[in-house]
Amino acid sequence: MDKHILIADDDESVVWVLSKLFEEKGFTTTTTDNGKDASLILKNDSPDLAFLDINMPKLDGLSVLKSVKTDTPVIIMTAEGTMTNTIEAMKNGAFDYLNKPFELDEVEIIAERALIANKLSGEVTKLKEQIKQGMAKEAEFIGKSKVMTKVYKTIGKVAPSDATVLVCGESGTGKELISRIIHLNSSRSTGALITVNSAAVPKDLMESELFGSEKGAFTGASERRKGKFELADGGTLFLDEIGDMDISLQSKLLRVIQEGEFYRVGGTESVKVSVRIIAATNKDLAVEVREGRFREDLYFRLNVVELHIPPLRERRSDIVPLINHFLSKFALENRTDVKRMSKGALKVLSDYRWPGNVRELENTLKRTTLLSSGALIAPDDIQLTYSNKNTDNIEDIITKKLEPFIERSSTSSRQELYDTIMPYMERPLIKLVLKKTAYNQVKASEMLGINRNTLRKKIKELKINLKDYKE
Repeated sequence: MDKHILIADDDESVVWVLSKLFEEKGFTTTTTDNGKDASLILKNDSPDLAFLDINMPKLDGLSVLKSVKTDTPVIIMTAEGTMTNTIEAMKNGAFDYLNKPFELDEVEIIAERALIANKLSGEVTKLKEQIKQGMAKEAEFIGKSKVMTKVYKTIGKVAPSDATVLVCGESGTGKELISRIIHLNSSRSTGALITVNSAAVPKDLMESELFGSEKGAFTGASERRKGKFELADGGTLFLDEIGDMDISLQSKLLRVIQEGEFYRVGGTESVKVSVRIIAATNKDLAVEVREGRFREDLYFRLNVVELHIPPLRERRSDIVPLINHFLSKFALENRTDVKRMSKGALKVLSDYRWPGNVRELENTLKRTTLLSSGALIAPDDIQLTYSNKNTDNIEDIITKKLEPFIERSSTSSRQELYDTIMPYMERPLIKLVLKKTAYNQVKASEMLGINRNTLRKKIKELKINLKDYKE
C-alpha cells in the first residue's frame, strides 16, 4: 500500500518541489495551501507523514499541530526560523523542524526517519495492545454471583482514578487478581504493576525492598539498587498482606503515600515517584489498629476505598463456572481433552465449604485432573483437604446452636441479642485458652492475638474468677 503524505504550504513552489520528490518515489501526496484544510485532512485521512508550513492562511501550522491529536508524524516548515517557534513546535509534538530554504537530501533523510519511527510506533502500540489483551484475559475474575457483581461495579468506579484501594478478604479469594484488574482498567495500565508481599520479606530487608539502597549502605550492597516504589513509578504498587508489615516501617510507608517521595537506604537525596497504591489483607485492620499492631493514620490513608472479596462459600453459584474454567485451563496447559464432571462429583465440590477458597478449588481440580484416569471425573477421584463428612467448622457449630435461640426471639421485643450472646461466646474461649496456657496471661494473650491489657479487661468484664478454674 502506497504511503500517503500531506503537504500544506501557501508557497506553490514548495508544494510542487515536495510533491514531485515524493511522487517519483512512489508516494501518494495530498496538497493544500491553508491550515484549515490541513487540519481536516489530518483528522479524516490519517496520512503517514505531514509537512506543515507555519505561516498559512485561515490557520497557521502551529495551531494545526496544537488542535489536531494525531499519530501522524508532523514536520514543521518555516522561512522564519526562531527559537520560540522551534521550541513551540517540538513541545507540541512535531517530529522535526525544517528551515527554508532546505536541501532535498535533508528532506528525504528526515522523511525516511519519520516514516520508520511511525512504523515502529505503530508496532509498539499494537504489541502493547496485544500484551494488554493477554493480561486482561489472564486477569479474568470468574463469577457472576450478586456479591461479585457488586465488587465489579465498585472496581468500575474506582479503577480510572488514582484512589488508594484496600482489598480485604480471606486467603485464596483472589485479592492479587483483583489488584491486577484494577490496574489494567486504570489510566496507569501501560505502567508497571509491582507486587511486594509484606509477609514474605524478612523484617530487616523490607525497607530496602520497598525503597532501594545506595552502594555501601550495608554489607553486600555493592551497587545502587532500585526498590519496588521506583520500579512502580508511573504505575501501580500492590502491597500484599499489608497487615503483616512491621509497625516500625509503617510510618515510612505513610510518608511516601502522603508526599510521593522517599530516601533509599543509605541515601541522602530524596526520590520522587508517582505511584498508585493498592493494598490487600486477610486481617481485620480495624482490630489491628485497636490492638496497637497497625498505625491508625496509615489505615485511614489506605482505606480510601475498601473492596471486600467474599469467600467462595458465600458465592456458591460461582463454583460450577470456576470448575469449568479450571478444567478448560488445565486441558490447554496439558494439551489434553477437557475432562467432565459427573453429577456426583459436582455435588461433592458444590457441598464443600472451601476454607482455602478459589486457590484451594484450583489446586484440588489440578490434582484431580492429573490423577483421574477417565474422561469423566467421579466422586471417588476427588481428594479434598478436609473430608466433607467433617466439614462442620466453628462457624457451623455456632450457627446450629444459635438458630433455635434466634427463632425463639421476637423481632418486636427489645432483646439486645448482641450484648446478651457475646459474653457467652467470649467467656468459654478465654477460659479454654487460659487453661491451655496454664493460666499464663502473657501466653494466653499471644494465643488469642490480643493485647495483655485487653485480656485483663475481658477477664474482669466477663467475671472470670481465675481461682475457680484453676485445678
